[in-house]
Amino acid sequence: MRGLLISLSIILLSGCSSWETPESAADSRSVIFPDYAEVTIPKNIAPLNFMVEGADRIQASFSHEGVELIRVKGKEGIIQIPLKKWHGLLDLAKEGNIDVQVSVWSKEYPQGMAFQPFPIHVEDTGIDEWIAYRLIEPGYKSWRQIGLYQRNLSTFEESAIVTNATANETCLNCHHFPAYSSESMMFHARGANGGTILYHDGKLTKINFNEIGPKKNTTYPAWHPEGRFIAFSSNTTRQTFYLHGHKPIEVYDYASDILLYDTQTSEVITDPRFMTEETLESFPAWSPDGKELYYVAADAHKLPDELEEMHYHLLKVQFDPQTRTFGERIDTLYNAAVSGGSASHPRVSADGRYLLYTWAEYGTFPIWHEEADLRMIDLETMQHVDVSVWNDEDQADSYHSWSSDGRWVMFGSRRADGRYTHIYIAYLDEEGNPDKPFLLPQKDPRYNEWRLKSYNIPEFIKDKVELPSSVVELFEPVK
Repeated sequence: MRGLLISLSIILLSGCSSWETPESAADSRSVIFPDYAEVTIPKNIAPLNFMVEGADRIQASFSHEGVELIRVKGKEGIIQIPLKKWHGLLDLAKEGNIDVQVSVWSKEYPQGMAFQPFPIHVEDTGIDEWIAYRLIEPGYKSWRQIGLYQRNLSTFEESAIVTNATANETCLNCHHFPAYSSESMMFHARGANGGTILYHDGKLTKINFNEIGPKKNTTYPAWHPEGRFIAFSSNTTRQTFYLHGHKPIEVYDYASDILLYDTQTSEVITDPRFMTEETLESFPAWSPDGKELYYVAADAHKLPDELEEMHYHLLKVQFDPQTRTFGERIDTLYNAAVSGGSASHPRVSADGRYLLYTWAEYGTFPIWHEEADLRMIDLETMQHVDVSVWNDEDQADSYHSWSSDGRWVMFGSRRADGRYTHIYIAYLDEEGNPDKPFLLPQKDPRYNEWRLKSYNIPEFIKDKVELPSSVVELFEPVK
């Protein structure tokens, strides 16, 4: 095996004749951005390109089992790893480590400094090749350009699924897919000619929920894994702006209910328990088998005066797809009155074992709460699992989704700069042990600072989405 590694190192190292030897060696590791030291990555992820602030020239060598396999040189402190060589390295290092040794030349180290290497663990488990997300300015008052985009996690390929380029007064939001499928999707188009856009069974339709059933708007969706039903919460959202303090705005629901839409019959199905003014329900999510619906709910209060009294519980109810009815019993998984705080965004892992949710001190819009963190329940033991390694102490960690095998979690966090939401990915092993998250790789690591957009509602999908070009006609202004 070692002989094979050495032979492959000759191939991967070709073209590195100008390699330099730094004059000094440090006792510590170099500070790199993004921080990829000691992370666990899937075997098919794109190159973990990084940078060292203030470096003029930089070198990085990548080794496995003591054999140096890749050498990369860069200017302006930037390391960009060749795609084919990187994937060759990942294939060799599966279930093992890649050791990265960084050397820099700068004003502080004009003759060069070699830093201590750091490990990256490569899992033999792959990750869903594609993800989908919305790109939007992180403001709360106005916007012009909004789009739903998709990214290949094995490369740096990014493309638009749909944008509002032809109707820039339209807001696109709340996209969702059934069971990670790229063959069906839905999203809302808010505006003069808006509605819910549904792509299913090869057909594009626009649904105006304000004109059917109870005539309520639909907001947060959860597409049933079998593809027939979509559960929605119907939210009447308000905003409160602050003149002082760290938080400029609070977003809250003035009212909210849960609806069920049948894509086969075009009916809106309601349950009177989820349609009252006394209780606010939101964020529906299905179990992988589609037999349970998870959601959050809180007692109604006088808003915005009693906003900080809004504490959402985490609940579960059985569902029978044959009769299209919910069970009589409603189970409480997280009791906010007992445990404190407020729950939102419940999502169940694909194997049905774990439930991940976002915790905040109050309310149900955690992106504006710096204290917001991810929390997880083992559904077999009903005990919380320590996932503190995924959370940042000072900035919001909020919306999240599971990979199709339940081993990877993707979530939005503002930890990089406190303003823009970026995507982080983390591994969860079969025993439920979480590993350190890593920032979504970019071809140029500076792109994380240059792109003045927030990544919103990241979702895993198994393949590339191809919507008919006529989709934009469904929400363009009528001429």
